[in-house]
Amino acid sequence: MSNPEQTDFNTEDDRTEEISKYRKFKKVDGATYRKVNQFLRKHTYVTAREWAIARLCSDFKTTAGAEMTFIGENLPKLVPFMQEPYSPQAVNQARSSFKRKVRKSGATFFYGAMCGFFTLDELDDILFESSEIARFLLEVEGTSIEIDDEIEIEDRITEIMRRLGNSANVLLKERAQHSIPEEKEDISEKEPEYER
Repeated sequence: MSNPEQTDFNTEDDRTEEISKYRKFKKVDGATYRKVNQFLRKHTYVTAREWAIARLCSDFKTTAGAEMTFIGENLPKLVPFMQEPYSPQAVNQARSSFKRKVRKSGATFFYGAMCGFFTLDELDDILFESSEIARFLLEVEGTSIEIDDEIEIEDRITEIMRRLGNSANVLLKERAQHSIPEEKEDISEKEPEYER
């Protein structure tokens, strides 16, 4: 029969090794939280805290959900620009904030596309720029995606955008037709207001 204390020690040892093998965010090793935050604020709506915790919640997931306690306790060891541990509640709050911002950004983007504010070419430019920033963030944090998966994601988004653009064009044409008055006024018979 195994000693429970020994088992606990081994588990703790395994986690220490797991932490030391975690290689994400090494490209920003030495960067301050403020510097990382400034960069993210320039290109996204998320903070450095939300970015780091969203990544960790994705990487340290179990069948029951993300390991909030483990992530919070080991935050400074896992992410170079994070200076202090977080409580599980603070980890959950940052994760929720990240989700909320992504949803709001998505709604804003789709509204802009559907209301006809952007042309299809402009939407393509926005998507291209967004995908470049996303790729850069993945590269900086040390996450790699299989090329086939990346192509599949891009193809799906392109197809959605194509359908969205076509639907927006149909809606705009319908709105334009409904806004035309039933009878046009014949201005040729109108008397000029001022005669010379």
